[in-house]
Amino acid sequence: MKLEGRKVTVNKSSAELVEMLKNPGDYRNLMPESLQNFEAREDGFKFGLKGMPEIALKIENVSDREVVLKSAASNLDFKLTGAMNPISENQTEVQLLFDGKFNPFIKMMVEKPLQNFINSLSDSLEKL
Repeated sequence: MKLEGRKVTVNKSSAELVEMLKNPGDYRNLMPESLQNFEAREDGFKFGLKGMPEIALKIENVSDREVVLKSAASNLDFKLTGAMNPISENQTEVQLLFDGKFNPFIKMMVEKPLQNFINSLSDSLEKL
């Protein structure tokens, strides 16, 4: 299952974004209003949204072109990539890309909430 967020312009340089996205605690600021709990860890974070199970993500890679977050749970196989493209010294274009391997039943249940989550993250990035 592949999902894409819209391309947004962030008023930060790619270097500023990289520094922010290396820090697990900074992801709290990107979470939707429905956030119920958030726990930063050494290599990632765990969060819970209203009406959804908790999700643990591990920060796999952060470079000036992308950040890759991967599921920390062995029973869930997915990753969320933020593709970054510097526009100017103080602006970066970001697009969120979700790639997950789910059975058809799970896909049917999670596709819409995941797309809403990606849209909400995109909105938060745009406000930075």
